[in-house]
Amino acid sequence: MPINLQMPALSPTMEEGTLAKWLVKEGDSISSGDLLAEIETDKATMEFEAIDEGVIAKIVVAEGTENVKVGDVIAIIAEEGEDASEAKAAPAPKAEKSAEAAPKKEEPAPTPAPKASPAPAAKAAAGANDDRLKISPLARRLAEQKGVDLTAVSGSGPGGRIVKADIDAAEGGTAPVKTETPAPAASPAPSSAPKKGAETGSDFDIPHTVEKLSGMRKTIARRLTEAKQTIPHYRVSIDINIDKLLALRGELNASLESRGVKLSVNDLLIKAQAVALMQQPDCNVSFTEDNLIRYERADIAVAVSIKGGLITPIVTSADSKSLSAIATEMKDLAERAKAGKLKMHEYQGGTASLSNMGMFGVTTFDAVINPPQAMILAISAGIKKPVVVEDNVQIATIMNATGSFDHRAIDGATGAAFMKAFKEIVESPMGMLA
Repeated sequence: MPINLQMPALSPTMEEGTLAKWLVKEGDSISSGDLLAEIETDKATMEFEAIDEGVIAKIVVAEGTENVKVGDVIAIIAEEGEDASEAKAAPAPKAEKSAEAAPKKEEPAPTPAPKASPAPAAKAAAGANDDRLKISPLARRLAEQKGVDLTAVSGSGPGGRIVKADIDAAEGGTAPVKTETPAPAASPAPSSAPKKGAETGSDFDIPHTVEKLSGMRKTIARRLTEAKQTIPHYRVSIDINIDKLLALRGELNASLESRGVKLSVNDLLIKAQAVALMQQPDCNVSFTEDNLIRYERADIAVAVSIKGGLITPIVTSADSKSLSAIATEMKDLAERAKAGKLKMHEYQGGTASLSNMGMFGVTTFDAVINPPQAMILAISAGIKKPVVVEDNVQIATIMNATGSFDHRAIDGATGAAFMKAFKEIVESPMGMLA
């Protein structure tokens, strides 16, 4: 019997996706584990593997199709020994067959639609032909609300356009009155295209374009709105001298050059955050309705900016990995994140997050917690500043770090203790190598 290949749910939040590319064609034989298609989810572009064996009898959904619902049939597979040509005409699911087999009930004659009620007086006062007037969206709304006859108002805006001030003046009886009657003009044909200069609440239309939200952007918006509305954030900032960290990085990179490994400052900070979480385990937690989940390892989700959004690939067990392993893994994760090739387990989960905007010269910022995690570390740029060291003024490279914590799970003193531990690790970085 033909097998219906359905649109899979490739992430916990996925409800629909784009079938970006088919990697097979009709007539191809497939086995379990073969790659069938590339599917764009709300997080990334992922490859879809076959579970069943057989022949691709029919591709139902063409590549490039957007908004394919999870569970929709995207292809039909003929099983071994089955005629693929017959499978192309596979019967509909049982529920649909029974529906077709059932005798159709005679539908009652359609009831004539009721006549449209007359428009409110205020709208009528605005004039039957006001859609041909030059008028800003805000002015039109005000005219309808206040019952101003637009045919009697002269516009003071560019090209005789009626603006808010004209409506306000007309309401007070001081607006200039039109003396000429506009020549009749044919009403423009209705169009489904978006109007240029949609209502923005301003007196003048602003040139703009409308961009459809991607699934990723919708997910980012939903999750961050949920985080800000449901998680009581508090923030702790601290300044850190990173001169020793930079010196250590230089020495390590010189010794790792022959192995083709290059450490970034971010790689060292990932390690420092993971070690600090092990030292302050009360921050390596997640809050749920009835429980506090305590993690026994530090999986650091690292914010990576990609086209159209943001994704957080995870360095697992960062507390126990070497710096060279973290650097190699992070480079691979970042490259595949930007190419949309991450697998679901590589960006789902994590026990804490790190967001570094130092490369943009940002001196301080705070980040939004990524639920269900209970903390995120915001890293700013290292800036040369005068500092007092043992009563002497010296120039040092100072980096600001700000931790955002979920107050339901992590008390203020606990968050402060974590930031203190993080500072000590970064300022004495040789400990990370032990």
